[in-house]
Amino acid sequence: MSENSQHGHDGHGHGHGTGGEDGPSWTRAAKMLQDASPITVPEGASAMTIHVEWEPGDPGTPPHRHSGPAFGYVIRGAVRFELEGEPERVVEAGGTFWEPGGDVIHYQDGNALTDAKTEFVVTMMCAPGKPMLELVDEEELKQRAHLRAPRPTA
Repeated sequence: MSENSQHGHDGHGHGHGTGGEDGPSWTRAAKMLQDASPITVPEGASAMTIHVEWEPGDPGTPPHRHSGPAFGYVIRGAVRFELEGEPERVVEAGGTFWEPGGDVIHYQDGNALTDAKTEFVVTMMCAPGKPMLELVDEEELKQRAHLRAPRPTA
């Protein structure tokens, strides 16, 4: 998938508040940050929104997965973001990210900066009876290594 279809974009999409100088104030007050589709929400899912603050250079959460989709917004700094099958990328302040959840491994969500903190907010949806976040063990990482995008060369 392209970055726009997988991780949202700043273009027009569903809902209101997509900009424009004419019309009532409520149509100008909101700016679309992300338009993600298609998404699959587990039946009976719960949702949790958290605020994360990583110290400079913090690698973030070890490889993990979520049972449902997750949607994030970077408040300040820069997040090093990597999902299974996609190249690593950096999402800077004001940028968004999302992941589909389910079986997909989320390899990185750490601070891409070595000299400043990074903060983001993420809303995660969770299937009933599942933990909000499950770490992936070394054995599974080895078994699925062929699904990981090539690593950047130094």
